[in-house]
Amino acid sequence: MTRLADRAPAKVNLTLHILGRRAADGYHTLESLVAFAGVADRLTLDPGAPLGLTVGGPTAGPAGPTADNLVLRAARGLAARVPDLRTGAFHLVKRLPVAAGIGGGSSDAAAALRLLARLNGLPLDHAAVVAAARETGADVPVCLDPRARMMRGVGAETGPALDLAPLPAVLINPGVPVPTAPVFKALGLVPGQSIDGAAHPAIAADLDGDTLVAAIAPARNDLETPALTVAPVIGDVLAALRAQGCRLARMSGSGATVFALFSDRRGAVRAAATLRAAHPGWWVAPTFLR
Repeated sequence: MTRLADRAPAKVNLTLHILGRRAADGYHTLESLVAFAGVADRLTLDPGAPLGLTVGGPTAGPAGPTADNLVLRAARGLAARVPDLRTGAFHLVKRLPVAAGIGGGSSDAAAALRLLARLNGLPLDHAAVVAAARETGADVPVCLDPRARMMRGVGAETGPALDLAPLPAVLINPGVPVPTAPVFKALGLVPGQSIDGAAHPAIAADLDGDTLVAAIAPARNDLETPALTVAPVIGDVLAALRAQGCRLARMSGSGATVFALFSDRRGAVRAAATLRAAHPGWWVAPTFLR
């Protein structure tokens, strides 16, 4: 059968409000507006071959052991729920930085579920697909259908697609992996504790770029301050982007990737070229968020 392919785009948290930490299980609850970038990993599936995974690409080295990759976890989770599921051999081309706050592994897992759903004639909202996504990781459900939307709770609660206007942007990762656990530890919430802060702005569907930027500007990423204690270079990236005349610069997820929004594509491309030349060790990607 013909090889199947899909993209696994970077997930960007335009906002990230941490609401508290659940007493029962210690998980943090959140409210976040998520968008997806044009830059992506690429995943292919050769149907009929034994279930397996090979990994290549410029960021394959830091991606960790293949046997523990989220692509295989997602596939096994779906196979456990769907009798006689047709699988195959996956090949992942890693282009996104790892442990970077842009959901690379989660997006890869979601792409695997999309490919298996396509191969087996399953809709993405099939109960087994959704359950496998939730079991694989907190960010996998929002990546299943990679379009801008709200995510809430511990990540599994996702709102409808918002069809926002594409936002010209630059993504920068300074090359410093930032695991999520130390950032949440630096946030310092104990189980049962909540955070008092301004409510997340309401985000309507079909917003144009100007209205969207105005809406999210007062919002925040509550992990940005604790992440700066783990990786101070994040502050350098934020300052460098703000010096390029962007409309908004903010960290994504738990870091260390930072995004900046620009008025037009030309401004984003120009800023990316300037910062890539000044910081050759940084991963710099001009893109659109949508």
